[in-house]
Amino acid sequence: MISIEFLVTSLIVVLVPGAGVVCTVTAGLTQGRVASLYTALGCTIGIVPHLLATVLGLAAILHTSAVAFQVLKFAGVAYLLYLAYATWRDRSAFALDESVTRSSALSLILKAMLINSLNPKLTLFFMAFLPQFVVPGAVPGLWQLMGLSAVFMVMTLVVFVGYGCLAHAFRRGVVESPRVQSWLRRGFSGAFAGLGVQLALSDR
Repeated sequence: MISIEFLVTSLIVVLVPGAGVVCTVTAGLTQGRVASLYTALGCTIGIVPHLLATVLGLAAILHTSAVAFQVLKFAGVAYLLYLAYATWRDRSAFALDESVTRSSALSLILKAMLINSLNPKLTLFFMAFLPQFVVPGAVPGLWQLMGLSAVFMVMTLVVFVGYGCLAHAFRRGVVESPRVQSWLRRGFSGAFAGLGVQLALSDR
């Protein structure tokens, strides 16, 4: 059921930078390794609704209902543009203090969850992607889909944690340079805005 083809394809999909990667790297650079771990967890949790929609067959609703798709899509666009604006306006200096309170941890997880949860293209992606690796006549299809989904989520978490740790490794140089901080903020803001525009202009 869990084939090499599935693992390789999933790894490529997870490695491709998207909103979740940008969010995790941002947390790693601005708030440290612990914050990036919470963000990676939130991004992973954020794909659960899409995986459930695929497994339970609810993706068909988004596929057939233009209104449902557009509503969810533009909610995602609005949130990405909000993140772009908030990142651009933030003038606080990056700090080396890596302590994360319970409230800030929940905030990081929720923010990351929303990024992935509000992207309807993920549901359609999983609807097209996962069934290709279901083996007819083996374990019941529902259990196969759940197994594939679990593996995909674990890979997502591991890769995103890697991105966050890599960002943290470059953090001290960033913190010690106000100019680098300024350019990074602009870069992250532009990335969020670009992803929002890309989602807004996308078809199904």
